[in-house]
Amino acid sequence: MATTMKGNDFHSMGIDELWSLHERVSSILARKIAQEKAKLEERLRRLQNSSLEDSNNAIGPSRPRRPYPKVLPKYQNPKNPAEKWSGRGKQPHWVKAQLKAGKKLEGFLIAR
Repeated sequence: MATTMKGNDFHSMGIDELWSLHERVSSILARKIAQEKAKLEERLRRLQNSSLEDSNNAIGPSRPRRPYPKVLPKYQNPKNPAEKWSGRGKQPHWVKAQLKAGKKLEGFLIAR
């Protein structure tokens, strides 16, 4: 019973026809949702298995990170000598403000 429908054909259908259509759509939707859920659960199971295998090889909570060497500061704030920066990571606010004011980063180098 394949019915092709145009935009407003629902208005011309009787209650029994609409209810039958509703039941057919509901059962098809339920079946498709169950199939999709089964696929997603299988995918999740595979991902969980692979992540367990990966966690045995990767650095995790059971294996600590290697210690990184101490990095000496490379730049110093001329207005506040206690503020220093190694040149790694995000620029501190004082560096950004000085650069915005037109100064060059080389001007903040700590003399060694």
